[in-house]
Amino acid sequence: MLFPRLGRVLALATLLAAGLGAGAGSVSAQQPSLLDQIKERGSLRIGVEGTYPPFNYTDEQGNLVGFEIDFAKAVAGELGVKAEFVPTKWDGMLAGLDSSRFDAIMNQVTITPARQEKYDFTQPYTISGIQIITTRNRAETLTTPESLNGHAVGVGLGSNYEQWLRENAPGADVRTYDDNVASLQDLRVGRLDALLNDRLMAGYLLRQSDGAVVAAGEPFSQQRMGIAIRRDNPELLAALDQAIESLRQSGRLAEISTEWFGSDVTQ
Repeated sequence: MLFPRLGRVLALATLLAAGLGAGAGSVSAQQPSLLDQIKERGSLRIGVEGTYPPFNYTDEQGNLVGFEIDFAKAVAGELGVKAEFVPTKWDGMLAGLDSSRFDAIMNQVTITPARQEKYDFTQPYTISGIQIITTRNRAETLTTPESLNGHAVGVGLGSNYEQWLRENAPGADVRTYDDNVASLQDLRVGRLDALLNDRLMAGYLLRQSDGAVVAAGEPFSQQRMGIAIRRDNPELLAALDQAIESLRQSGRLAEISTEWFGSDVTQ
């Protein structure tokens, strides 16, 4: 006679579990979007290296400055919040986005098919290409990707340039660096034959070298850089795209670019 009662108890437990599950789903559905959280917090948390001039770096007074710092502040302003910067080494940048250390990356992240499988990107805010940087005595010979085979070439660790070099110049001796200062110094003293970097970055590096190094050949492999965010945040993606478009239409985006590069590199 105990079995029917036990059956009723189990049935009641099943119904209660189903009810709790439905309730949990209802609560989950009511969670605020990432955009709502950002607006509630009053700040957009942004991953930057802080060591990548002229895009983002620390000046002599200890302040973060650069093209992307001004760009980020303008974008955050369009969202009605402040820009909160989280300096992070490049090789840990995407992992930092994965772990929610910040909401977005504004650090010249190249839009590639592989990255688009895992992250969402806004419309591009800079258009560039890969530039070979070398010493004057090699400027006539190291002018193409093929010419890099057999030479020691410096690239940023974990960067798009490292991946590109390994895939397109398999005979190159790839040397990776955490920052541009060290790689530029190694090029100047002869430990490297060339560097690969953003053509926009190249202008800055050349100015810092006192004429010791030069840009060789024409830029190649067009690069499109956008703001990277975690997938499945459509409200934030739409808001960031709208912010960039508003800055573009108002002329502010071109103005920021001209301040740092002397020309509009945003389209």
